Amino acid sequence: MAKLSHDELTDQMLDLLVEVCGDDAVRDHRDEDLFELGLLDSMAAIELLVGIEENFGVRIEPTELPREEMNTANKIIDQVEKRI
Repeated sequence: MAKLSHDELTDQMLDLLVEVCGDDAVRDHRDEDLFELGLLDSMAAIELLVGIEENFGVRIEPTELPREEMNTANKIIDQVEKRI
């Protein structure tokens, strides 16, 4: 897989988050806690981790990071970007 630019990764991650959360609002609330907004729950978080692995080849174990490091769109994008 070719290295994605930051913008390409961001766009693809936001598409994945919209798909998992079922709400386009993710794009407008990139620094807000997705769990507090009701856009992510524990089941959706697992679905997101599976999607990250399938789409980007990045495996993040559910217990690897505290929720506070994966609770906003921008934090999730940063975690994936660090691992690519």
